[in-house]
Amino acid sequence: MRNAMITRKTKETDITVELSLDERFAEIDTGIGFFDHMLTAMAVHGGFGLKVKAQGDLFVDCHHTVEDTGIVIGKALDKALGDKGGIARFGSFYVPMDEALGFCSLDISGRPFLVFDASFPEERVGSYDTCMTEEFMRALAFNAGITLHLRALYGKNSHHITEALYKALGHSLRQAVKPLEQGGALSTKGVL
Repeated sequence: MRNAMITRKTKETDITVELSLDERFAEIDTGIGFFDHMLTAMAVHGGFGLKVKAQGDLFVDCHHTVEDTGIVIGKALDKALGDKGGIARFGSFYVPMDEALGFCSLDISGRPFLVFDASFPEERVGSYDTCMTEEFMRALAFNAGITLHLRALYGKNSHHITEALYKALGHSLRQAVKPLEQGGALSTKGVL
């Protein structure tokens, strides 16, 4: 089973993540309703199991909780994938969400990078600051060792734009972590 459990505790947050790439479940509790909705959507559309329990300094704002959750999910993904051998490695997906269209393309390469191209008409959705979408994606990419490109091609509603991006990430991860029949690393180097 490709799974991992990671706990990270700082003076700002206390986060535990359980991740299974071969099971389907979503139990998310971060204290930020919209963020819970996005992580649930990512897991459901990614076809993987994700349990997140996060306590953070929400009296300050949502920044530390969202970013640190990205760090822990990224570390869990990295651990669950082990040497990253025997996976499809690449994934790309478009998600339409009403008037919005989101796109994600990624490479589980061991070379972390983020290209993020999205603007949000509203600064907040519930208690979630929309600017934190980029911070979450960066934290996840750099801690999982993923080259991650995300783009909102268009949209007028911040909820729809954000949800399209999280769902596109889920679908892209589903493609990239799919086991290959021949096994081994999909690389001319022989390793990732």
